[in-house]
Amino acid sequence: MVKRVAVILSGCGVYDGTEIHEASALLVHLSRAGAKVQMFAPDAEQMHVVNHCEGKPTEEKRNILQESARIARGDVSDLAKLDVSAFDAVIFPGGFGVGKNLSDWALNNKDFTIRPDVEKLIKDFHKAGKPLGMCCISPILAAKILPGCELTMGQDKECEKWPYAQSTGVVKELGCKHFNTDVEKAHVDVKNKVVSTCAFMCNAPIHQVFDGIGVMVKEILKLA
Repeated sequence: MVKRVAVILSGCGVYDGTEIHEASALLVHLSRAGAKVQMFAPDAEQMHVVNHCEGKPTEEKRNILQESARIARGDVSDLAKLDVSAFDAVIFPGGFGVGKNLSDWALNNKDFTIRPDVEKLIKDFHKAGKPLGMCCISPILAAKILPGCELTMGQDKECEKWPYAQSTGVVKELGCKHFNTDVEKAHVDVKNKVVSTCAFMCNAPIHQVFDGIGVMVKEILKLA
């Protein structure tokens, strides 16, 4: 039976939207597994726009859905139209858009809030017993909504290989369990049906990030 998977985008570009390589890796692995994919994004203005050459915000205004269409080759739907009953699983690739456009984590750390439509989506998939895939920084969304769940964002000791390790502290502060894993692995919370992998939370070669996302996809489809 073909598995139907919703992929939630948050713009286009690591510093203000979806991490493009993570989204692409997801799509490749889902395609290879024979899954049917539909991408979604909120039809709303981004928190800000970042010049990716300089890493600095600009005065531009951009729309999350329109930017996400760049990754989806135009085939992306408004998140408001997502029908949970039409899908077997949902996956969130990473990128700062998770913490800027799907939530305000980038501004408020552990006291962050999540967009109501994104929060409802996660709760509805969880209530229906359908698996959630969380990539890179996106496990913070599950940590906020599903207290006590098991997640990984890689390693919790900061170093050159793990420059964002301190972010795991939010998962712990929100009452969830963080599991240290390497970039080529994923962690499966069987009880809550949450599968997570660190991706570019690790300063690793792109093929290792790709492989880790592949493990996450495989485990999600097992649970779907």
